[in-house]
Amino acid sequence: MHDSLGDVVAAVRHRASGFETEAHSILGIQESSASRVIQLEDTYDQLGKLSLSQDELFRQSLRCVEHGLYRASHVMAWAGFMDFLEEKLASDGLVKVRNIRPTWKGASMEEMREYVNEYALVEITQPLGLCTKNEMKALLGLLNKRNECAHPSGYSPGLNETLGYFSELLGRVGKLAPKSL
Repeated sequence: MHDSLGDVVAAVRHRASGFETEAHSILGIQESSASRVIQLEDTYDQLGKLSLSQDELFRQSLRCVEHGLYRASHVMAWAGFMDFLEEKLASDGLVKVRNIRPTWKGASMEEMREYVNEYALVEITQPLGLCTKNEMKALLGLLNKRNECAHPSGYSPGLNETLGYFSELLGRVGKLAPKSL
């Protein structure tokens, strides 16, 4: 019995897909391989705790990596993280934020963003119980890396630093996601 043309095409596609998966797995251990980005996308896809806006910002960061735009990737990944953090801080209508920082201006997170810098928003995660002191300091370090990439500086991250930065931000999102105010 002969296979139909459709069956043959499906079998070839299946084998090609398996080959591609295996090739990315093998090439992903090579330091400068673009396959490492593909493997990071698999990790990212498992997260699933992001809004559409956050998802788009993180995906733009990955596209920057694919094109060798490492500084831009840092900036976009941080933007995705901050959108996530701001959503978390506003999840109770800013009640707990206002209890800790009653002088902060802005009726909503969108308005507050105009008056309160990112450093202060990250810093408040500790008294709110979202982060330990060390976790908050680590986030401030990630903010500093973003600042080095967003403003003129001698810092020029490569593929490894950028993938590490992206991965660490995803890990921080994963740790913050189940917490509530």
